[in-house]
Amino acid sequence: MKSNLLRLIPILLWANPLQAQEPSSVSAKVDLVAWGKDIPGLSIKPGNKTAAVTAKAFQYSKELSYSGPAIMEIDQDPAALVTHPVQASSSKDPTVMPPPPPLSGQAKAAAASDEPVSPELAKRRKDHPNLVALAELPANSKRVTILLSPGPANTYRAVVIDDDPAKLPPGKLRVHNFSPMPIAFHCQGEEPHELKPRESFVVTPKNHQVIYEFAYRDGDQWKQQENNILRVADGEQAQFIILKSEDAYFQSGNGTRNGFLQAVTLRREPPANP
Repeated sequence: MKSNLLRLIPILLWANPLQAQEPSSVSAKVDLVAWGKDIPGLSIKPGNKTAAVTAKAFQYSKELSYSGPAIMEIDQDPAALVTHPVQASSSKDPTVMPPPPPLSGQAKAAAASDEPVSPELAKRRKDHPNLVALAELPANSKRVTILLSPGPANTYRAVVIDDDPAKLPPGKLRVHNFSPMPIAFHCQGEEPHELKPRESFVVTPKNHQVIYEFAYRDGDQWKQQENNILRVADGEQAQFIILKSEDAYFQSGNGTRNGFLQAVTLRREPPANP
């Protein structure tokens, strides 16, 4: 019997928050996530008065508070940069996501594809050498996830995900396709969703569970990868991210990987004292 993943339907593109009109200032909780190896010694400007934090590989770590311009600056302690230099990425690196859309408004970076560093970031780094990334935060969002992947010249590329409760309600799961090929995701007995790279959709669990299967497109064929169950607790914001990575994070003890594509689940726990 053919899998029902072959009955595919198109879905609307996830609206990218970087395309929103830039507000004069924003206030939000921020989580930095490394899209690869841990990134130590990070801080954000302005607004965060805590010690430097480490963006953990494919997982949430320490929440930061931000209040300031829509274009948030991310610094890295020079000492951390010496001990953990940025590993320059290349087009052959399957872990690195496609670069985010250019910044809008005053920080628009209309650089050519061969530009080593975006003009806006390069300009700011002249007077601010510890600056390693810029992230444009969406208007009116109270919560964001920022994925950091290696960029050129000791910088990082930032992809911003709007996790405001209006976009990702507590107790629900958002599915992302950050792999380089289309995927088909089938869950909860519904018709399959076909997701192009960088598309996503939100799932409502049933009895705190999401029963799913997914496949990826290889040329003109669909190849099924896995089926499983994800649990989502009340009040929890959960994100299931499908990607293609050679990072050691996904290796077993004997160096093998489970499947052609990889997946991570980011879980933002409900507050202990809401």
